[in-house]
Amino acid sequence: MILLINRQGKIRVVKFYENFRLSERKKIIKEIAIAVVGRSSKLSNFYEWNDYKVVYKRYASLYFILLCDKSDNELINLEVIQHFVECLDDYYTNVCELDIIFNFTKAFFIVDEMINSGYVQESDRSLIKSFLIGQDNLLKEEKEEEYNNDPITGNKAK
Repeated sequence: MILLINRQGKIRVVKFYENFRLSERKKIIKEIAIAVVGRSSKLSNFYEWNDYKVVYKRYASLYFILLCDKSDNELINLEVIQHFVECLDDYYTNVCELDIIFNFTKAFFIVDEMINSGYVQESDRSLIKSFLIGQDNLLKEEKEEEYNNDPITGNKAK
């Protein structure tokens, strides 16, 4: 699971890679959010929770949290968080919470490009950024085409 929350515990992005019922998901998010936000900054950035390991890092006003297997390496998961933050920074040029709130689909796109089925698939930031730019260009072309077409007939406007 990937979870982004702010200092008040409000969810900004959440993505599960295991099947949990909705009630279980809410319980997991609530328990982890309360635990992470309430932890002292002097404690380590990972702890065991039930049959999982919680790895997190705070950047500015956001906590980036990964829920992973107990056997997973904590330091590698911290690197995954760092990679995600760097990808966000590359795209938004100095990302902030508002960028994610108003453009959360891009954050999900970055997560989907980086991680597939809970495993890191792409570690090249420049490649992820090029995919994002390509997607932006496609959306821009689509909007321009929609703007230039007559909404009733579908023909190009003169």
